[in-house]
Amino acid sequence: MRVVAIGGSDAGISAALRAGELDPSAEVIVVVADAYPNFSICGSPYYVSGDVADWRNLAHRTVADLEATGMRLRLDTTAERIDADAHEAHVTDAAGQREVIGYDTLVIGTGALPVRPDIVGLDHLGGADAVHVLHSMADTFAVMRSLQTSTARTAAIIGAGYLGLEMAEALTARGIAVTQIEQLPEVLPAVDSELGSLVASELRSRGVEVLAGTVVKRIAGDDSDLRRRIRIDGATADGAPFERTVDVVLVFAGVRPDVSLAADAGARLGTRGAIDVDRQMRTNLTDVYAAGDCVVTHHRLLGSAYIPLGTTAHKQGRVAGENALGGRREFAGSLGTQVVKVFDLVASRTGLRDHEAAAAGFEPLTVAAEADDHKAYYPGAHRIAMRWTGDRRTGRLLGVQLVGHKDAEVAKRIDVAATAIYSGMSVHAVNELDLSYTPPLGSPWDAMQHGAQAWARAAAETGGRVPSSVDPDI
Repeated sequence: MRVVAIGGSDAGISAALRAGELDPSAEVIVVVADAYPNFSICGSPYYVSGDVADWRNLAHRTVADLEATGMRLRLDTTAERIDADAHEAHVTDAAGQREVIGYDTLVIGTGALPVRPDIVGLDHLGGADAVHVLHSMADTFAVMRSLQTSTARTAAIIGAGYLGLEMAEALTARGIAVTQIEQLPEVLPAVDSELGSLVASELRSRGVEVLAGTVVKRIAGDDSDLRRRIRIDGATADGAPFERTVDVVLVFAGVRPDVSLAADAGARLGTRGAIDVDRQMRTNLTDVYAAGDCVVTHHRLLGSAYIPLGTTAHKQGRVAGENALGGRREFAGSLGTQVVKVFDLVASRTGLRDHEAAAAGFEPLTVAAEADDHKAYYPGAHRIAMRWTGDRRTGRLLGVQLVGHKDAEVAKRIDVAATAIYSGMSVHAVNELDLSYTPPLGSPWDAMQHGAQAWARAAAETGGRVPSSVDPDI
């Protein structure tokens, strides 16, 4: 039995590891486009900041670790074409040598590609030492070369999502003055603007210039002084022009699924142009599975969605690897649970926001609340800002967003919400959970339960349903 995985990141490696676990006699081959299999690109900002001193530590497992499991790694090898009828993958190695690798089953884990925004001059300068569209380890190394071989003192970050915010902290830690530019009305668009504004305030308190509602239209080289610099210009939300000249530009404009290999082989595409798979991660091609940032994700509340997350890719890859050996396991589904640290603040979300819930056919009620992370009389208590979304008709919990101090266990608490939503619990049922308590760490009613109570009060006041326990019909 030969299982071939294309892609050396989370999904491809997880699939290969699972296949090897279940059948050590199987021949497992992983085709990796670069020399960095199983690396955490999410950790790149912490290498840039210096928190991770050696880039090699970003590897979840070393090449030796992976090969010790029995898998064969084909590094620096590009998959050029899949012949699904013949069960063949056509590849080219770094020396330009072409080869055909036959397979019994194939797992496609090609991931995602960075979105390149429509900025005049970006394509021309995108390969310059001072302008970077970040996505891979090679991109990370290029940024480090820019920072280490120049006297960079200023930087612009285009995009204020998770990685953009983390990189703002990383560059600030290096003593670089950062301008953070986001075209949407507030930074961290994954959460409601009321919470995004708290993140913006934290950035500004650390010296980051925040320009939300601002569109970059042009980027160009500026050799007017002794240092090569980059000039960017565009317009603010009210149409006023803006211009900045900086030493380094980083672009984080989101990602799109990398599907050309699969699509050319005849794979059907679905939501957001991602590869259409069922919950067993099967494509419409015989004996071909797909997983990770290149595929449509089963969402437990929405059905079909596109959710490019490392946590999701690991789980999907494991399902694909098991089923590639004849298994029948299903991917349980995602809720888009995310968390990010920005200096001393942590922001997180899980499930649906109000507008997402309404679009999905729910009747959402979203309520803002605040609570201390532990008893206020014990030193060091921090307030957690929350937004709870539930369904008025059933009382079902649909989504939670939290922002609080990094010591306030925000990640732990969003996981409580994710568990509740995963299990189909009502908001009131969260209030009944037996959560831990000691004054330095919590309260008799946890902060999450204060949030649940605030939602229940608002639901009662507006005529919504507040079930007394878990409702089996929701």
